[in-house]
Amino acid sequence: MWDALTARQIARILFTTAAFSALLYLLVQIRSTLLLLAVAIFLAVALGPAVDFFARRLPRAAAILLVYVLILCVFSGVLALVVPPVVNGASDLSRNVPGYVEDLRNNDTIRKYDNKYDVTSKLSEEAGKLPDKLGDAAGALQSIAAGAVNAAFQTLTILTMTFFLLLDGRRMAAFLLRRFGGEREQRMRGVFWRIYKSTSGYVTGALTITSINGILTFVVLTILGVPFAVPLAVLMSFFGLIPLVGATIGGVIILLVTLFTDFPQATIIYGIFLLVYQQIENNVLQPFIFKRTVNVHPLAVIFAILAGASLLGIVGALVAIPVTAAVQIMLREFLGAGPDRDPEVGGADPPADPPPAPPKPGPQPAAA
Repeated sequence: MWDALTARQIARILFTTAAFSALLYLLVQIRSTLLLLAVAIFLAVALGPAVDFFARRLPRAAAILLVYVLILCVFSGVLALVVPPVVNGASDLSRNVPGYVEDLRNNDTIRKYDNKYDVTSKLSEEAGKLPDKLGDAAGALQSIAAGAVNAAFQTLTILTMTFFLLLDGRRMAAFLLRRFGGEREQRMRGVFWRIYKSTSGYVTGALTITSINGILTFVVLTILGVPFAVPLAVLMSFFGLIPLVGATIGGVIILLVTLFTDFPQATIIYGIFLLVYQQIENNVLQPFIFKRTVNVHPLAVIFAILAGASLLGIVGALVAIPVTAAVQIMLREFLGAGPDRDPEVGGADPPADPPPAPPKPGPQPAAA
């Protein structure tokens, strides 16, 4: 076969291989930048509906800034609710641990083993060192300030790219789609639109469900008198964003907290609430909220979450389902029989471009 090739064909093959290798090497070198761009694209798609809502009344740039301000306010409010109780609780714990250790002596069984193994004296010794260890932890937090600055820079970079994607993303997409031309352009436009609706709808639905979970968790913990109800509710909302296993992990953490507050009453009541709520969420809330956004097989969800977590950690797990839904839409479009019109995956057609205005009629010639 190689004997039948001309020198020009061999040179073209070598040049193509070298160019592909150089491109692959370049992509590997800038993979961190590509990751930031991918996160910015995901955020632009997720924030798109909110920006479109405010853009009906404001200039688009002002609408984007308003959404940013609202997100900042929510984030600041969460920090204001979570940080002070945690800091005060850690300080109180460091002061009260010696008293907790002494209270263990009131239990006959623990006193028996304590007399044999001298447990409480060792715990008291370690408890006395706890304030100093907390001080060392504060020094360690200061030592990672450089990492925090780097994370802040990356966040600012992502927000800047997201801003420009929200501002001009549609024109960029239209420019790329016009490269296909004709029928392929319309087909790709429909695919892009369904991916956009699926992703934005999933993000909106996930935030709605996890907010309901956090609010109900706060109400139940407050009624039971469990301390740190607000931080625990925020923790539950955060874990609730992780598909399949997140709510279970958050619930187990809260159950462990209830063991040290009002066992067994608080533990049993919250355990019953957790089981009932998860059944309602899995069988009522998720099917109702996600019925027009994503419809991914559970096996594909599990595989996507594991793959995303291994590649990108918690961020990969969070974006696993919308990315899988986007891949599913493309597979159904190009490997299935005809375009995907399934409403379960956001099968609505994209809004048609406005038709060109008809030319104004010129002066009519006079009749002969």
